[in-house]
Amino acid sequence: MTAESNDGTAWWQSAVIYEISLISFQDCNGDGKGDLAGLLSRIEYLKWLGVDAVWLTPIYKSPFRDLGYDISDYCSVDPAFGSLDELDWLITRLHEAGIRLVLDLVPNHTSNDHSWFVESSSSPNSAKADWYIWADPAENGGPPNNWLSRFGGTAWEWCEARRQYYYHSFLAEQPDLNWRNPAVRAAIADVMRFWLDRGVDGFRVDASAVLIKDDLLRDNPPNPQAKGKPPPQRHTPVFTDDRPETMQCIEFMRHVIDGYPERLLCGEVQGKTDRIGHFYGTDCPRLHLPLNFALLDSQWDSLSLQATIDAYYNALPEGAWPVWVIGGHDKQRIAGKIGQAQMRVLAMLLMTLRGTPFFYMGDEIGRERVPIPPDRIHDPFEKLVPGYGLCRDPERAPMRWDDSPTGGFTSGRPWLPLEPDGSRNVGQQRRNERSVLQLFRALIALRRERPCLRYGDYVPVRSHDDVLAFKRVLDRTTLLVALNVSAEPRNWDWESVGRVLLSTHLDRPPQSLPDARILLRGNEGVIIELAPR
Repeated sequence: MTAESNDGTAWWQSAVIYEISLISFQDCNGDGKGDLAGLLSRIEYLKWLGVDAVWLTPIYKSPFRDLGYDISDYCSVDPAFGSLDELDWLITRLHEAGIRLVLDLVPNHTSNDHSWFVESSSSPNSAKADWYIWADPAENGGPPNNWLSRFGGTAWEWCEARRQYYYHSFLAEQPDLNWRNPAVRAAIADVMRFWLDRGVDGFRVDASAVLIKDDLLRDNPPNPQAKGKPPPQRHTPVFTDDRPETMQCIEFMRHVIDGYPERLLCGEVQGKTDRIGHFYGTDCPRLHLPLNFALLDSQWDSLSLQATIDAYYNALPEGAWPVWVIGGHDKQRIAGKIGQAQMRVLAMLLMTLRGTPFFYMGDEIGRERVPIPPDRIHDPFEKLVPGYGLCRDPERAPMRWDDSPTGGFTSGRPWLPLEPDGSRNVGQQRRNERSVLQLFRALIALRRERPCLRYGDYVPVRSHDDVLAFKRVLDRTTLLVALNVSAEPRNWDWESVGRVLLSTHLDRPPQSLPDARILLRGNEGVIIELAPR
């Protein structure tokens, strides 16, 4: 692996990054849960697919009440996943395959089983008394203010030992750290260095926009758009989310990671597109890549997509590198929203836009939401705030490698069920030369082969007639991308002759076009290399 490309850009600017929820990727010991040994056994697949880096959801020691985002020891691997030695070997093997490893960093909260919280909650005079957010009761003896947990109810939990409340953005078992305390910041820096010293290539920062809360504990105002939304959204989180001081916390983490060459800091951010720019930083750098989910939220038509893309690019500060994400462990599967035929179009869009593409395991086979019976639900949000269709377990179901009852994922009982119809799986799609999996692979290979797709300028083309189009331009090379987002054929014209490089249908051989026109079939996208003018 090299730190930079020939033109001096960072590795993550040309990388394709693949999110893996380890518990659902591959089980090697038959306990029904994925593990490090399972991931090791699938490195061949990752290399075949062509991804440049994998991002793992938390692998640290945890009671696992919330997919491992409730951490009881930041500097150990949970025994259910394996050991530190196995992780070291995984890093080595991935690097040998040319694949980097990004870990989830969860700096906002810990498990209440963490030794830090055990000590902090024992007494207001303990050495770590101020490591979490504590407050005295209100005059009526109740919670200090009206702040709500994202998982329902008040965000304050009573601690009898301290005769105080502690704040939790998420579960009561996930107390928030006090980032105003320099000792907490130093402890998180030590955690980061622990993993960076072991060869980890970077971090995705969880909940990076909520690290600081209002020091006056002011009540959040009512949300005028709360009707029909889950109860946790009945207030607008003005005093708990995206506080200005949070940017200083991100700058602190960036300073730590900048002490190590070639490392990436990306992160989960909040706010509309026009807010994403400040997560990059100006005078003080912040995240290299604030993750952008705009494509998931966009209406699926050419005009809306054109506007979504334009708004995002216009919101970026000068010199900021774009990033596009089409899936995740807590995002609903987009294939279920746009359909299997348009999933191919999305794949081409993701891999041809200027910026770093992220996708989630299973997106490459067009995975949709897996039905989860009520008695098999693990997601704490669905248990505490049921009935809104927001359960995240359907996205977290184990990877399907074949059409067997357990999907080739485990020899035991999967921790979450798989879809009854096993026809959409990796094995079947590897054998099918025109599958969506093969399309992902072809797009990743073309992206690696063509610098224009990695570094070229994005030049919009006016979209109409259900066709989203744009160009990528680098030196004398111009690539035209035309995507038919309808199920009906559409003619598309442009200004010069060209040569088709790839179709989403994977049935057009590379060929020159006799004129500057092409008939796009329904649900077809093409990449065309235009003749130099």
